Amino acid sequence: MSIFSPLSASSPSAANWQSFDAFMSDALYHPEHGYYTRSQSQIGKDAATSDFATSPVISPFFGQTLAKQVAECLEATGTSEVWEFGAGTGALALQLLAALGDKITRYNIVDLSGSLQAQQKTTLETGLQATPDMASRVHWLQALPDVLSGVIVGNEVLDAMPVKLLARTNHMWHERGVVNLNDALTFADVPTSLRPPFDIVGTHDYLTEIHPQGEAFIQTLADKLQKSSRGGAILMIDYGFGESEYYQPERSMGTLMCHQAHQSSTNPLEHVGEKDITAHVNFTGIALAAQDAGLTVNGYTSQGRFLLNCGLLDHLTNGSLAEKAMAQKLITEHEMGELFKVICLSTLEDFEPLGFAVGDRSHTL
Repeated sequence: MSIFSPLSASSPSAANWQSFDAFMSDALYHPEHGYYTRSQSQIGKDAATSDFATSPVISPFFGQTLAKQVAECLEATGTSEVWEFGAGTGALALQLLAALGDKITRYNIVDLSGSLQAQQKTTLETGLQATPDMASRVHWLQALPDVLSGVIVGNEVLDAMPVKLLARTNHMWHERGVVNLNDALTFADVPTSLRPPFDIVGTHDYLTEIHPQGEAFIQTLADKLQKSSRGGAILMIDYGFGESEYYQPERSMGTLMCHQAHQSSTNPLEHVGEKDITAHVNFTGIALAAQDAGLTVNGYTSQGRFLLNCGLLDHLTNGSLAEKAMAQKLITEHEMGELFKVICLSTLEDFEPLGFAVGDRSHTL
């Protein structure tokens, strides 16, 4: 079936049609067979053997530098708790705990994966052996309390949230889903009233994503922060664009990607549960969701500029050549420095975070 072949909603073969966001949720988070929950997970164990490498695994200077911004947010909000979502191997938690020290009284990890929680506990138990007091401040949660305060951190969290696929075919918009035909998964499109948030110029066939779950997640965090008398801040780091760049007419095949053994593909219907499925983040949608929920957008910039603003180069002064080479991947434009963005959202209206002092792009959202 062509990627742009629509299937009528009344067709018998659409009887088991499943929206793509529901399929993606099962593929990533099914209790037994989901990519993030299965016991054989290959997420960031090390840069060589994992399916993909995240910034904290690439260089410990990532977390040490991010800690400077987290510390400033804690001070500005008068809070002492950190909340990390999707903590992966625990590498970022270890880096932040070591750098922040007594600035935090509690470090909360929210992760639905039991296998990853076990990996995080091993990482932190090993890394914090010399500081048992710091280890005692780490807590794992699978559900959020009604009220949150402190600093929320999410590195490559939003890109793993299920997305809906929209396909414009023959001038008509369809929602793309998945059907099982003769024990083979294939795409199937049904007419929809859903639309991208940005008009797509032209009449050519066009495939893209919308992000209701990611935006709802931000609104949930905003609601919980605002129930607290002290409030807090949210720092999200991920690959993506502002809305006008995200929905360019030329980006007619969307941003959906799969990752396995450091190889990329665009077919999420193969090896389901064995590979990561991601989509780039629409940071305009994230910013609007936060503002609609009462938060302020305090900054938005590239990861490279953010890390430089927060003093990454200071950490490299005494680093080895190998350490400097790995840290360079975090900031150079052709690596992670430009594709990855950082956004700061908070309950503070006049807060001007250090990480966005130079090169703030909030006006582009």
